[in-house]
Amino acid sequence: MDTKQKILWLAGGLVAVLLLCALAIGGLVLARRATAPAAPDLNDEQLATWAAATLQALQSTPAGGTPPAGPTAAASATPAMAPSPTAAPPTPAFTATPIPTPTPPCLAARFERDVTVPDGTSFAPGEAFTKTWRLRNVGSCTWTTAFTVYFDRGDHMEGPADINLPHAVDPGETVDVSVTLRAPDTPGTYKGYWKLRSDRGEAFGIGSSRDVAFWVEIKVVAPTLPPPPAPILNFYDEAPAAEWVSGAGLLPFGGPDNDPRGFVIQRSGILLEDGSRPAKVLQTHPEWVDDGVISGRYPAFTVVAGHRFRAQIGFIALSDGSCGVGDVIFQLNYKEGGALHPLGQWRETCDGALRSLDIDLSSLAGHTVEFVLAVMANGSSAQDWAVWVNPRIEAP
Repeated sequence: MDTKQKILWLAGGLVAVLLLCALAIGGLVLARRATAPAAPDLNDEQLATWAAATLQALQSTPAGGTPPAGPTAAASATPAMAPSPTAAPPTPAFTATPIPTPTPPCLAARFERDVTVPDGTSFAPGEAFTKTWRLRNVGSCTWTTAFTVYFDRGDHMEGPADINLPHAVDPGETVDVSVTLRAPDTPGTYKGYWKLRSDRGEAFGIGSSRDVAFWVEIKVVAPTLPPPPAPILNFYDEAPAAEWVSGAGLLPFGGPDNDPRGFVIQRSGILLEDGSRPAKVLQTHPEWVDDGVISGRYPAFTVVAGHRFRAQIGFIALSDGSCGVGDVIFQLNYKEGGALHPLGQWRETCDGALRSLDIDLSSLAGHTVEFVLAVMANGSSAQDWAVWVNPRIEAP
């Protein structure tokens, strides 16, 4: 075989090998697609590259068909064809949509706190007080001094109908608003509601609806009066120890109440001319004669500066509750050194009222005296049911 024939034969064999390689590669691609769909396919450019590499390997093989030994030949016989990874689709860019901030209403208020008079504060009947609220402007409009706080409903407590704001209040600022009020006279719980009004007469309040009133709530309680001072000398309690006499002589203490010589009796809860029924009533009826007299001299007592004699004087009512025809003269005297000295006298008739006595004894300070209670009939003594109501000497 000459050289030209050898070359033709070798070229034909090379073409046949290339065709077989192409068929093998095509089958391999189909098999990889069927068994491993996730692996990447070889495109035409990759196949052409692979075929060129194979042709180069065949051309470098000696005529005997034995490939050269060594790592270079081995690497060239099987070229590394790393599949190209499938690129992930790009992540779309996220653009945030801004949320619009709501615009506050023009007129809106918020209650911050009670500056004075918290809810439930107690006051005496008729006591004046000042209520102060702190409010915040949470609207978008400025409150001017032409804005007012006005009484809306509830218990007015003698407050004003409205008052102007003390200064302008810009959005976000606070203002203290005060009203002068007076507690009602009757004990109980009272609550008054107030709102705001703009310079254009628009009423508004607090809360999300801007129509809620703020308020003042108080309790009215009757004052607890201190107990009256204990008497230093109680003429009612000490009456049995006194010496009682009339024009008829020495009288027994305690009656009877029909003794014509006159009598002295301790009474409690008996009806008096003014309709009252006091607990400690000392009844002193003069002798049953015209211008009759009865008197009682008490044991010696030392007076201190500031001592006062206190009592009420009057008459017992008739059995039907009406007033009789009593007409007497009451006297407060004292005896010192054997002499009788007057401290005061008062004429009383049965007129439906009691007279109150309050006598300063300071002029007798340091003196030891014997006090004398006396009643004298002013003419007839027929209905002279004269009484001393809780007669006593009290300390200052």
